[in-house]
Amino acid sequence: MTPSFRSVAKRTSRGFTLVEILVVLAILGLLAGLAITKLDTIFGGAQEKTAELFVNNTLKVPLRTYQMQVGDFPSTAEGLGALLAAPAGKADRWRGPYIEGKAIPLDPWGRPYQYRYPGTKNKTGYDLFSFGPGGVEDEKSIGNW
Repeated sequence: MTPSFRSVAKRTSRGFTLVEILVVLAILGLLAGLAITKLDTIFGGAQEKTAELFVNNTLKVPLRTYQMQVGDFPSTAEGLGALLAAPAGKADRWRGPYIEGKAIPLDPWGRPYQYRYPGTKNKTGYDLFSFGPGGVEDEKSIGNW
């Protein structure tokens, strides 16, 4: 007696067992957990790179242009606001605004960029930096030095 097609099909087409499904779910859970824990380092690195680009590149040309037209970099007291509005006593040489917008952009952590002239780290120029994720000036600050 030959087995019918249906009986052969029933024996060869069995589904996944509960154990196999649980193993797949556990593996997917582990992969999701690893991905979630890595997101902080991925986005944190992007924030630091953004701050680094801003202090080293974005404001370099506006500050140099200000220096050429006014005769010197803005003082610490005048700050980066001198790129948007003429400081007292310099209106005759000021040809700004030197950057677009109505305010100096904030760093990726929502705090203002710090500016000093003369610089303490750049003795012949200015210090422009972000406190970084820590929010205080320390070795993790991101600056143009």
